[in-house]
Amino acid sequence: MTLQEEKQHIRKSIYDKLFNEGESLRPNGDYGKIPDFNGKDIAAELLATIDEWKQSKTIFCSPDSAQIPVRYLALKENKNLIMASPNLEHGYLYLEGKKLDGYEEEASTKEGAFVHCSKFLDFGGNDSFGIAIDMVVEGSVAVDRLGNRMGKGKGFADREIQDLFNKCLIDENSPLVTTIHPFQLVDHVPMESHDKKLNMIASTEEIIRI
Repeated sequence: MTLQEEKQHIRKSIYDKLFNEGESLRPNGDYGKIPDFNGKDIAAELLATIDEWKQSKTIFCSPDSAQIPVRYLALKENKNLIMASPNLEHGYLYLEGKKLDGYEEEASTKEGAFVHCSKFLDFGGNDSFGIAIDMVVEGSVAVDRLGNRMGKGKGFADREIQDLFNKCLIDENSPLVTTIHPFQLVDHVPMESHDKKLNMIASTEEIIRI
């Protein structure tokens, strides 16, 4: 079995388990996507209890459905939110929680973020856009306890994280987090040279620090 075949096998086993056990929020399952899982709000609320979250002013988050509660809590707590646009087609969206005045829930969705964003920020290049990022939250298909992560196979999270490093907006000490269902935590995730490791996992049951 090649590495790519192994990755696809892991993805399918997680998609199947979430769907068969009724833990996917999508009627036809999450196949080919970042899982939208039952309990995503619980994982986000657990993440919001840690010191790194409480001390953060700006959160970077993927646009995945599973991370809507993360984006909502960030905005509700008057934090700034930088959301990657779907497929990075429009770079990043910058939202200011203190300016939303009751529209936090709408702004936490992909569609609402475009309506309520203060400005768009460029993806690519080495120029920082002058905003310190205190935490990065990405969606995942599978993770292990060593921080190895697997997405849906398009590489967007890896590109986002590398871009933030290139812009000097994050460093080796920055919290790189994912929120997951426990079914997404596996014994081993095979990694390639371009894959980025996490240093924290928030499931519906625990915070795992790597």
